[in-house]
Amino acid sequence: QVQLVESGGGLVQAGGSLRLSCAASGLTFNNYVLGWFRQAPGKEREFVASISRGSTSTYYADSVKGRLTISRDNAKNMVYLQMDSLRPEDTAVYYCAADRRKNIVTVASDPSVDYWGQGTQVTVSS
Repeated sequence: QVQLVESGGGLVQAGGSLRLSCAASGLTFNNYVLGWFRQAPGKEREFVASISRGSTSTYYADSVKGRLTISRDNAKNMVYLQMDSLRPEDTAVYYCAADRRKNIVTVASDPSVDYWGQGTQVTVSS
């Protein structure tokens, strides 16, 4: 079956960096648009970033532009989120997602994706 497994979360001070990874299995990886979403306590899940099947295009939420960078390695079935200049408001559970039909923009506005990971906690202290 399809599995998306996130790792790399943790506790970091404001201004610091983390790199999240998501390992995918059970799917033809390069057929899928990939994305990262997050959910803070008491809030709805929100879009963070997405990347096209061939890594040619990326799309970001305004709140993370210039600080977070999404990338993928189709040979390794991996997607990454490099997180720099972290802020306390970035604290959330981060989820990776895969969808076969959406593009990098529509996945941001309609998060009813095909597959979700289980999430990894990121906590940014002030």
